[in-house]
Amino acid sequence: MKRSELEHLIRAAGRIAGEREIVVIGSQAVLGQFPDSPAALLRSMEADLYPKRKPEVADKVDGAIGEGSRFHEQYGYYAQGVAPDTATLPRGWQRRLVRIENANTEGYAGLCLEVHDLAISKYVAGREKDLEFTRELARQGMTGKKTLLKRLGETALEATLARLVHGGVERDFPRRGGRPRWR
Repeated sequence: MKRSELEHLIRAAGRIAGEREIVVIGSQAVLGQFPDSPAALLRSMEADLYPKRKPEVADKVDGAIGEGSRFHEQYGYYAQGVAPDTATLPRGWQRRLVRIENANTEGYAGLCLEVHDLAISKYVAGREKDLEFTRELARQGMTGKKTLLKRLGETALEATLARLVHGGVERDFPRRGGRPRWR
């Protein structure tokens, strides 16, 4: 998915929901902070999102522009309407949302997860595709080990899962340091 395609989904979801702000919590949220993200991070053709003030209408968005819809058939990408609690996120994530609002969103705004918050949600989900995503974020220098470990400490998890996530972060940053170098 390209940034312009995410902007299109934000605009369409906003119109369907009658809501100006759309929260993007899936992998394509990376496009908020990094509009020119590497192709390896943009394999997904779906954006997981929900209307900020009316999350209960996410199903309506999903039905109109979701997987298998005419929208999906026409454009090749789609929105998946999700619930706000779909992703496990660190405390304070709402304050760090990255706003996408420009001529292409036509008055609607996408509120995308900050990349470290996004990465924590992917480590917690723990599917192979999620761990490939976090590995690529680290490889590209788009996340930093120190920030990830801090955010992990701000995430409500059972001890066993927290240890697994910690191990995933350590795996992705085999060398000391881990400062973001993406600009």
